[in-house]
Amino acid sequence: MIRKVQPRILVIAGTDSSGGAGLSRDMAIATQLGCHVAPVVTAVTVQTNKALISVSAVPVDIIEAQICAARQDAPLAAIKIGMIGSAAAAHAIARCLPSDVPVVLDPVLKSTSGGSLGSRQTLAPLLGRVTLLTPNLSESATLSGQPASEDPAALQRQAHALMGDTVGTGPEAVLIKGGHGTGADSQDHLFSHHGHEVFSAPRFARGKRGTGCTLATAIACNLAKGMNISLACATSKGILTDWLRQPA
Repeated sequence: MIRKVQPRILVIAGTDSSGGAGLSRDMAIATQLGCHVAPVVTAVTVQTNKALISVSAVPVDIIEAQICAARQDAPLAAIKIGMIGSAAAAHAIARCLPSDVPVVLDPVLKSTSGGSLGSRQTLAPLLGRVTLLTPNLSESATLSGQPASEDPAALQRQAHALMGDTVGTGPEAVLIKGGHGTGADSQDHLFSHHGHEVFSAPRFARGKRGTGCTLATAIACNLAKGMNISLACATSKGILTDWLRQPA
């Protein structure tokens, strides 16, 4: 019997002592989707489901060493980046990223349980290396420096501000997530220099922590399996929706 080799993804993120988000959630969804995770810890957070108590950043040289060691063991099929912690860490991560592997960046600026975890300055060194950026509505407005909005035309302006006018100055594509928006459906807008697509799913009255981690890691897993960005986003939206339907 021939054993199928699992796609291997590098996940760069912080830990969450509640287990609801961060690397715990990343590894859970990647395992569900049949991918092997090489984890790189950027920060250790102390938090509950209701409060962020403290954040301890991992030294930059240790972050860099973790990435270099993970790259030596076996080829990587995709990379997912979550919480970074500092601009210095972002510079170190950018130096270590391979140029031929898709990178999904979930810009974690705030914890769902409260508290700041990053900023536009923190992420700036990485934006030109990213295949897909996955901000929510608030993060997209903050990172683009534009007013918050759910209007598709305004979201397009935000996305193009993030992508930049020249290839390589920003992410190749931006998926603006509508989970924190209004209306009966949660709509995610995928923008690239080639067009605009919308992925819709029913909005649930009760959410869960770790939705951003779940979606971004699922996309990275699907890119690792050879899907293009559009199909990976659409498929992962379905995976997230199925998870949200499950009891907490």
